[in-house]
Amino acid sequence: MSKENTEVLFGLYDDETDLLKAVKAANDDHLEIMDVFTPFPVHGLDPLLGLSESRLHIAGFIYGAIGTLTAFLFMTWVFTRDWPIIFGGKPYFSAPAFIPITFELTVLFASVGMVVTFYVICGLGPGVVNPSLDDRITDDKFCIAFDTSNADESVVEKLKSFFSTTGASEVNTKTI
Repeated sequence: MSKENTEVLFGLYDDETDLLKAVKAANDDHLEIMDVFTPFPVHGLDPLLGLSESRLHIAGFIYGAIGTLTAFLFMTWVFTRDWPIIFGGKPYFSAPAFIPITFELTVLFASVGMVVTFYVICGLGPGVVNPSLDDRITDDKFCIAFDTSNADESVVEKLKSFFSTTGASEVNTKTI
């Protein structure tokens, strides 16, 4: 949806089971779905759309590992080189004493890194305006959208008949 002046034909559904049936029907009819919008995650929709599993957890692990290394190496440097103080009879390098701060920095780096990565990948953030097809999609409606920018009238009529046969409560066109 990053192109300017994209003509979108979309149908709104009242229930997620109707949406799933419609996506299956679109796949059976070999229709190219531009996107599907739902107010909450719908179980079983990702495989129907051919979406692969997110790799965000890999980024989270990498960010967590960087946090662990940062905490452990910084405390090692502070307590053995920069400010070597023996307190409580512990040696300069006391790895068990480092565990709480290491854990906290691991969680901090992983969470902040994953949030920033998610925002960048999804095109979210301050100053970004993402067009919305219909305000009710974020509330209680489910939507299947087709790009009809370069489609002729027969294709548009086929898509409209698809929506009517699959139980769409509304069919609209919008330029985004």
